[in-house]
Amino acid sequence: MTPIPKLPTLEKLKWVYSLVLAVFCVSAAVWMIRSDGIFQISSLTYPVLQPSVTPTVAQNMTAGFKVLRGQPASLVRVNGSRTLLISAYLEHRTRTKKVLVIAIMFRKEKVSLQCSLRCREQLHVSRASVDIHWDHFGFPYGTADVSCPLPPACQAPTHVAVTSAAIRNPDQSDMEYLEVWNQRALTSFPYTFTSCFSTMYNYTNVLQLVQSLEMLQFLGVNRVVIYKMNCSAETQRVLDYYSDKGLVEVVPWSLSKYLNVSRRAKPDQDPGDIHYFGQIPALNDCLYRSMYRSKYVALHDPDELILPQLVNSWVELLPLLERKYGVNKCYKFENNWVPSEFALTPPAPQTLPQLDRWQNVSGVNILNHVYIEPAPRKPVFNNYKIITNPRSVYSVTVHGVLRSQGGCAWTDRRIARMYHVK
Repeated sequence: MTPIPKLPTLEKLKWVYSLVLAVFCVSAAVWMIRSDGIFQISSLTYPVLQPSVTPTVAQNMTAGFKVLRGQPASLVRVNGSRTLLISAYLEHRTRTKKVLVIAIMFRKEKVSLQCSLRCREQLHVSRASVDIHWDHFGFPYGTADVSCPLPPACQAPTHVAVTSAAIRNPDQSDMEYLEVWNQRALTSFPYTFTSCFSTMYNYTNVLQLVQSLEMLQFLGVNRVVIYKMNCSAETQRVLDYYSDKGLVEVVPWSLSKYLNVSRRAKPDQDPGDIHYFGQIPALNDCLYRSMYRSKYVALHDPDELILPQLVNSWVELLPLLERKYGVNKCYKFENNWVPSEFALTPPAPQTLPQLDRWQNVSGVNILNHVYIEPAPRKPVFNNYKIITNPRSVYSVTVHGVLRSQGGCAWTDRRIARMYHVK
């Protein structure tokens, strides 16, 4: 493509070009896709990044009970209600210990719920409290916290079922139990950084996905959780490869089987039951499943990269932010749009593989896009994303947090910022 002149409304992204080019001179040379869609390692001698831990082992079914595995975010319909349950976690941070069930609720429905808690083969029943998040964007359904207080005789339940309180003496054989996760409040974690991607739908952008996953590893990420609705066969091969490597955890996200999910952010853009494929409940589930597995959690999309300006990785960036803005905060990173309609062909240093190796790989090559739109001045809303200590946050939304212990701080764009190649 012929280089385009510098436009008055765009600034050339020289620094990100040099950084990304330097990174992918390594990563792009290491990985290439053959015509049969199978990954192979090239003959070059660059080091291959290895996972810090082995992949998560799936939990077994509990004998004697109809238990849905909580780890894959199984969706359970509550009998006598329109409520959908996603997953359950033991909440250690509140004054009164409880089980938090992440749910999706019909906002106009007036329903009382009760919890059946399993402790050492004993069943304990408690009345649930419900908090529907305000960030529903006007859709009929919204994310909700269903809180189950723990009786003195059941302080560590292993499973929970939620039913309508209007159904007296529900048949236990019909009750579906979720496994309760986060049984222990750990202080050391197998991962330093976890990135949460939600939600992957009709996904075919293979090249950019590979580039983003490789870039995240260079930044210090050692776990990526992806809530997947559907994707192309080529994308699935990529997910399988990185799952086997121990980097990616794919969470099947089958919400469209239960609700008419919208493909857009607002009902007037695309009517439906819930905002953007159920993105917000997925993000909240990722926060809690990472609570005691990861020191930090980043909430962003596959086409968004949070890039430091003064240091080379998130490992170096977070201590800098904690010294400047304080610990136990969420750090907000300014969004900078990198429009994909403007492109430059990158130079071809000897270390960069021939681009014809990527010709049969579908997706956007971020090396070709080196212009950004000027970010609007605050207080104009900016589609920022965050990195946070998950143990300081109680609920999140698409851009930021709803409830946390220490609040959020804007990161100076001269320290770090986010780039969105869209």
